[in-house]
Amino acid sequence: MRQGEIWVVNLDPTIGAEIQKTRPCVIVNDNTVGVLPLKIVAPITEYKDKFKDVPWMVTLIPGSQNGLDKKSVIDLFQVRCVAEERLVRHIGTIGGDRLQSVRTALKVAFGC
Repeated sequence: MRQGEIWVVNLDPTIGAEIQKTRPCVIVNDNTVGVLPLKIVAPITEYKDKFKDVPWMVTLIPGSQNGLDKKSVIDLFQVRCVAEERLVRHIGTIGGDRLQSVRTALKVAFGC
């Protein structure tokens, strides 16, 4: 389980406006933080036109590398820490350019 990998993650139960259900997520924590049985993930959701210029969302085009079957976005405002037991299966990875976009979007979401 490494940074940039896409896993199907069970995010339930949730409260309020937290993104829910079992869905693809990108692992965003640094690979050197591996002593805890936890991962920091960002959920992936189906792309909508209203997400086009949202600075904390990173667009993904479906392909064999990422394992997605429809245009999607990584929502870096919904980042959370989850137990490794919530990670159901590995489906793909994001490339270096998308990983850099994730880092930039995280800075926006966290105000860094």
